[in-house]
Amino acid sequence: MSLLEIKDLSVSYGVIKALQGIDLRVEEGEIVSLLGANGAGKTTVLRAVSRLLPIERGDILLQGKSLAAVPVHTVVSLGIAHVPEGRGIFPNLTVLENLNLGTWTCKKKSSLPGLYREVFTLFPRLEERRTQLAGTMSGGEQQMLALGRAMMTNARVILLDEPSMGLSPLLVKEVFRVIKTINATKGTTILLVEQNANMALKIANRGYVLENGRIVLEGSAAELAHDPRVKEAYLGGEERAAGSREKGGSLSPPAGS
Repeated sequence: MSLLEIKDLSVSYGVIKALQGIDLRVEEGEIVSLLGANGAGKTTVLRAVSRLLPIERGDILLQGKSLAAVPVHTVVSLGIAHVPEGRGIFPNLTVLENLNLGTWTCKKKSSLPGLYREVFTLFPRLEERRTQLAGTMSGGEQQMLALGRAMMTNARVILLDEPSMGLSPLLVKEVFRVIKTINATKGTTILLVEQNANMALKIANRGYVLENGRIVLEGSAAELAHDPRVKEAYLGGEERAAGSREKGGSLSPPAGS
């Protein structure tokens, strides 16, 4: 039984079909990457798992139990933490207050000191700035805080949406190193949405490629990284990658081919 499984999932925004019958699975302890152009449906997948969006058809299972009718405010207590695009921190609260918000579902208060130690060991900058307002920190520090808050929930599954967005190349490498460390040291399962396909596939076990709300390709990270279609759409040189982003990055053949 997969830890997280999505079956025939369809989600719409009004008349717009955002997801059209997708199937995917995430095994316990895996890092699974969702690749695709802007508007492909990647963020919608995460928002559906978090129950922030209603399910039109299909189901989402956590250890075989359906989340379809689960109220959104109970999702974190079930073991799912969501780090949204844009980080979603509270800028007018301190670093420590933001971290404290991740503990509200914790049933064993005796475990909290250990969780704080894990976060501050991984992110010593957060400990240095624990009394600083989160909104006054740099983008990289805010991303660390968002990841730290997710860790404070002691989640079994962390949903990460574009964690490298807006960061310098050096910080991007650091963020991905941290993601890999969280997975390796805590065994936390991670479902990752990321435009930087090259970095995402370097740390992932497996991946899926979405286009227009459908999964068009899946496989191990190594298989996807060497697939000529993925290389063409997402992993080309800088000039080709820039052109691919402008075109939206597609595995579909051009019209008339």
